[in-house]
Amino acid sequence: MDRYIALVTIILIVCVLVCVLLRQYYQSRMRTVYQVILQKLDKAIRGEVQDTVYDESMEAAVLERLNRVVQISGMNQRKAEQERDTIKSLISDISHQVRTPVTNIMLYAGLLQEQDLDSDAMHLADKIQKQSDKLDFFMKELVKSSYAEQEMISVHPERTSVEEMLNIACQMVELAAIKKKINIVLEETGTFCFADKKWTTEAVGNVLDNAVKYSPENSNITVCVILYESFVCIQIKDQGIGIRKEEQGMVFERFYRSKDVSSEPGFGIGLYLVREVLSKQGGYVKIKSEIGKGTIVQLYLSRYKV
Repeated sequence: MDRYIALVTIILIVCVLVCVLLRQYYQSRMRTVYQVILQKLDKAIRGEVQDTVYDESMEAAVLERLNRVVQISGMNQRKAEQERDTIKSLISDISHQVRTPVTNIMLYAGLLQEQDLDSDAMHLADKIQKQSDKLDFFMKELVKSSYAEQEMISVHPERTSVEEMLNIACQMVELAAIKKKINIVLEETGTFCFADKKWTTEAVGNVLDNAVKYSPENSNITVCVILYESFVCIQIKDQGIGIRKEEQGMVFERFYRSKDVSSEPGFGIGLYLVREVLSKQGGYVKIKSEIGKGTIVQLYLSRYKV
């Protein structure tokens, strides 16, 4: 009887050991299979076509479907890029074609207002001026909105003159500043940075546009450059209405507008584009502000090639 119990015990122990060994074997095998699957999925995510296996195995079927997914994804991506380029070109052409006549209308309206007109004619000239200003504003906001919505911001950083970008950006808001008798003080700088000239100038222009829009008449806007070890900081300081502390992180969200500026025209696109442009080329933006005491916006750009 004792020998029988011992034999059964040995058999049970052997069975348990076999089960444990089989479990470890299948776990190891499954880990290997999963690792192979993950490697193939990683290749598919990178858009790489898998090595084709010509047999009737399940592995071959999975690889064939992964390759089809990669090919379809590549085709869709190329199509999306072509459509994006087409839309970008179309928006640029429309903007250029419309902006020229709008600028001319604004110029002629201004010339009319300088003439010796009777009250009725002057009233009509003022209306033309206001409506052309509104049309120009909406055209600019439409272009900004389209860039943001279509994710068309494609930057190509290169060694760029900071002073040249600032001069162009200041020219973009010069007319609006003159109308409000705002003095833009631009400190000279021979500094260079690595940035996309077109998009970075647009970003600086957006900050200056906000500074002019939300500053009182006869005030000053100061633009200066601060050099750090790795960054060039473009600092724009105004004497405007300021931004509440709890809203200073929210103003960079797309379409966000504070209740304090609801009476001013705008769609909440400008600062969103500023953040996107800078982040896409390794930079960032900071705001320091206090209600009633103005705002300081700091744009950080890389001094060296990233």
